[in-house]
This record gives sequence, structure tokens and C-alpha cells, in this order.
Amino acid sequence: MKSIIHKATTRGHANHGWLNTYHTFSFGNYHNPERMNFGVLRVLNDDEVSAGMGFGTHGHSNMEIISIPLEGDLEHKDSMGNTAVIRKGDIQVMSAGSGIQHSEKNKNHDQLVKFLQIWVIPNKVNVTPRYDQITLDEKDTENTFRQIVSPNAEDEGVWIHQDAWFHLGDFEQGKTTNYIMKNENNGLYVFVLEGSVSVNEVALSRRDGLGITEAKELDFKFETDSKVLLMEVPMAN
Repeated sequence: MKSIIHKATTRGHANHGWLNTYHTFSFGNYHNPERMNFGVLRVLNDDEVSAGMGFGTHGHSNMEIISIPLEGDLEHKDSMGNTAVIRKGDIQVMSAGSGIQHSEKNKNHDQLVKFLQIWVIPNKVNVTPRYDQITLDEKDTENTFRQIVSPNAEDEGVWIHQDAWFHLGDFEQGKTTNYIMKNENNGLYVFVLEGSVSVNEVALSRRDGLGITEAKELDFKFETDSKVLLMEVPMAN
């Protein structure tokens, strides 16, 4: 097993007033040649948007964009005619493909909206743009890793144009579990949303990231109540 740790305190950071954001990988004005990506995982942004504010209409192409709300209500509008509000428990995916315009706004005027914005490089270019979202029940992730993203439309969760699998879990202190790689040539990126976790005896804390390659199975021990996101991705597109 090979691994690389990205401690929360080493992430890129920008505070634009209306947007307070942390970048695990190079993004915007944060550029670190050693932190460009983890395989096809290109962007992992941890965003807080002020009340009533948001991202105006802007374009994307040839990128799989996954949004995971953590708190508050995020309003989405796009050039395909979709208008939706996503909240904690929702998983949103947008295949930008041949090109799409969209906006994201904090729907509320009295509280922050917090969400993860994740970009995955696709394995097909110029596909027809698409949008989808699902809602999880809190029980779906209790002491288990629930699949939320896969390459297959018929599988659990939303699907993307890439041989990648995401899992999300909420674990009680003292619990243990494991994760078996879908493809041994893939890498696994572990992102700790809350709590303290040991992964094959590597200790991680809140908002730490751990990239793992050349592994078949990973063992997890939860030192405190924890929320963890797993992203299994190809290391080359």
C-alpha cells in the first residue's frame, strides 16, 4: 500500500466574503504542482456560501460534477431547464459533457449553505449534458458505507461517466469496518468530514484527506463519531 496524507491545515484557502472555500487540490488562485489531482479526482472543494449569495451563471464542459450538501439549502438552475434545491442528504451529479451553463445560490437569507463540490475527469468527452440527484435517508449511512456514485445507471446512487465509486458513511465511536476495492488498479481517496478515523492504522482527523494506492482492502476504526466520504477512482484516465 502506498499513501499520501493531506492534512486539513494544508489545503488551499480563499475567503471572498460571500464565499469561504478550502481546496484539497489546485483550484482558482491556489496552485500547488504537487496537489493537482488524485488520479481522475480533480477538484475537492469545501465551500461555505453566505446567506442569499451564490455562484452566478457560468459554464462547464467535459467534467463530472458532484455536489454533496452538508448544511442549508443550495438552489441549482441550469441551461437544461432544471431548477432544484438540494439539502443535506441529497447527492447531485451533473455531467457537463459538450457544455452546460448553471448557477448555484444559497436559497436562504438567514444561514450559511455548506457543501462539497467535487470534479471527476470523465472517460468520455462531449457527451450529452445530464443532471440527476438522489436523497438518502439518515439510516442509509448508519455504521456502513453506502454507495452514492457509480459508473452504472442501474446501481445504487447516481452514476457518472467514469469507472469510479463513492461511498458515504456515518459511524459511531468504536465501530470498525473495511472497504474492498472494486478495481485493484484504482486509488481510494478518504475524506473525513467529521470525527477521527484510523485507516490501516493511519490516523485522520476532521477534513483530513488520505490517498491510497496499491491496496486491495482497507480497514477502518472510528475513534469518535465520524462521517467519512470514500472516492475510489482510476489513477489514469
